[in-house]
Amino acid sequence: MSMSERSYQGTVITQEGVIELASPEARKVLRNTYMLLAMTLAFSAVVAGVAAALQLPHLGLIVTLGGYFGLLFAVTKFRNSSMGVLFVFALTGFLGYTLGPLLNAYLSLPNGNGIIMMALGGTAGIFFAMSMIAFTSKRDFSFLGKFLCVGILVAFIAGLVSIFFSMPALSLAVSAAVILLMTGLILYETQNILRGGETNYIMATVTLYVSLYNLFTSLLHILGAFSGDD
Repeated sequence: MSMSERSYQGTVITQEGVIELASPEARKVLRNTYMLLAMTLAFSAVVAGVAAALQLPHLGLIVTLGGYFGLLFAVTKFRNSSMGVLFVFALTGFLGYTLGPLLNAYLSLPNGNGIIMMALGGTAGIFFAMSMIAFTSKRDFSFLGKFLCVGILVAFIAGLVSIFFSMPALSLAVSAAVILLMTGLILYETQNILRGGETNYIMATVTLYVSLYNLFTSLLHILGAFSGDD
């Protein structure tokens, strides 16, 4: 190792501040994660487009939550086998379906196309920015783990409360909180992969996909509300 580089928690940080993966295992996990994430995002987009084009109905809260947690359990159970990959596609396809009716609802608004494009752009921008920070920052973000875990649980419960008691203000607050939490989760999980903390690319893919999904839907809600169309 040259004088312009130094070792840090399983990585090599160059003088320019760029993290180079020292572990072949970490490189493999990162490569497989991004490949599977790209494929599942494309698959999910196709399913969402078909659901929107056919104007398929919303599944309802109970079915949506049951399907999500059921498929997530299956992914977790089979995360170390090829079946895990199939369940990842099942999960992301299912979530893609749930986007269809949501997209149609926004497309029916006067500025619906603009809201969707802004949400997509914001999601992509946040993902790129957090990924770059994870790759270049010398700071250890592992301290975010417990905070994110508690924050996501609180936001989930608050979201259910806002739905059952029809509280628009609370719903907006939850969406804002979810944006911050998912931003942090992308940063945390990406660095966790880089430093060898996450060794299963299937679980890493699901974490990043769910982060992007929640980020996109929350941005849609916020942008729709502030545009006066939601």
